[in-house]
Amino acid sequence: MLSRKGGSKSVRYCGFRLPAEQVLWQAGNAPACRTGRDCGIGEESKMSDHDSRLTTHNSRFKVPGFLFSGISAGIKKDGKKDLGLIYSEVPALVAGLFTTNQVKAAPVQIDMERIKKGVCQAILINSGNANACTGIQGLKEGRRVSSSLAKQMGIDEKFILLSSTGVIGVPLPVKKVEQGLPELIQGLSPDGWMKVVEAIMTTDTRPKMEWATCRIKGKTVKLCGMVKGAGMIRPNMATMLSFLVTDANIKGPLLQRMLKEAAEVSYNRITIDGETSTNDTVLLLANGKAGHPILNRMGQDAETFRSMLFEVCRNLAKSLVKDGEGATKFIEIVVQGARNREDAKKAAYAIAHSPLVKTAFFGEDANWGRILCALGHCGIPINPNRIDVSFDQASIVKNGMGVEARLEKKAAEVIKKKSFKVTVDLHQGKSFFSLLTTDLSLDYVKINASYRS
Repeated sequence: MLSRKGGSKSVRYCGFRLPAEQVLWQAGNAPACRTGRDCGIGEESKMSDHDSRLTTHNSRFKVPGFLFSGISAGIKKDGKKDLGLIYSEVPALVAGLFTTNQVKAAPVQIDMERIKKGVCQAILINSGNANACTGIQGLKEGRRVSSSLAKQMGIDEKFILLSSTGVIGVPLPVKKVEQGLPELIQGLSPDGWMKVVEAIMTTDTRPKMEWATCRIKGKTVKLCGMVKGAGMIRPNMATMLSFLVTDANIKGPLLQRMLKEAAEVSYNRITIDGETSTNDTVLLLANGKAGHPILNRMGQDAETFRSMLFEVCRNLAKSLVKDGEGATKFIEIVVQGARNREDAKKAAYAIAHSPLVKTAFFGEDANWGRILCALGHCGIPINPNRIDVSFDQASIVKNGMGVEARLEKKAAEVIKKKSFKVTVDLHQGKSFFSLLTTDLSLDYVKINASYRS
């Protein structure tokens, strides 16, 4: 559990005594916080599993001062919801993070300019079309849509941020978006959270959302987050859109710092296929409706909110991996005993990105040689004769060599499970790094071979 004060308690993890907040996937609610994963996190759950629960739990995704709406504007061929709107009744302070890909979609370029003002009142999201690689026309169409929304809602266009996800290289269907705006605006409601969640989905098989509350200066503070993404997911944010809203009262610079730190220990620690999207966006809006004194620097109250934000983002990140395209395995990769954190990070990603390793996991083949092969070309100095590998607690490699058949059989049983941990000990130091990934299945190939059709 994370400390309630400015520092953090230490825990034992992978044989080392570490600050709790550095242990990425250790469970533990934020201090004085209540968290929930009412929909979309369960490993076996599908959309239909939640239908009967949405009305019951919708109230948990209400945040004072925020309204939500989602409709089908005809962008998607299947007629599912594809246009969403998040609206704050008062201009909210905003923090944002965007794709590191040099090829940035039009909405990302627009948002990166507008967010410099630090204020946002509405986020317009569409799925089914990325508005990426569409040149000057894509920028014009994005601005045209936001101008139309601003006029109809009577708000400053500069306070509107845009987000898109879908097929790259296809012009945004502006007319369909504009024709859908009146219905979208009319449908704004405190209870519309789930409609937005559905509207942002593409190859996702389930909704992904989190809520949490905490107390700051005697006031209850609410935080709700949603995320979409199932493929093109790798570090420096996944192929994903994530929107978080809170009624906390936090200064912009501090809000940005907290979001960046939260992303570093959550969204930036997952990988599905090693790809980085053109549209990655994470936005956090804070409208101050909770009524507590404004937070402008780190302290006990700021730490309380920060810890809650970390917990929500971590759970959202885990839900992304569990819903990876075609994924059948949920895998944690831990590299420990490295000379430094950067070495551990390179080694962990080399394993997680290896198609040979990932397909072996899919086939439930304990082919430990592929792991050592990935380590051998990861770009860091290693001593192969000192490497240990285990699946959960079952050792499969000791001092760079396979264990006896009896022990290997135990390790082979581990990877038949839906979820397991791979631990690699380099025996070169005390640094470590962990991340989440999946296997690589036939369904992943099928999904991405026919994405545009």
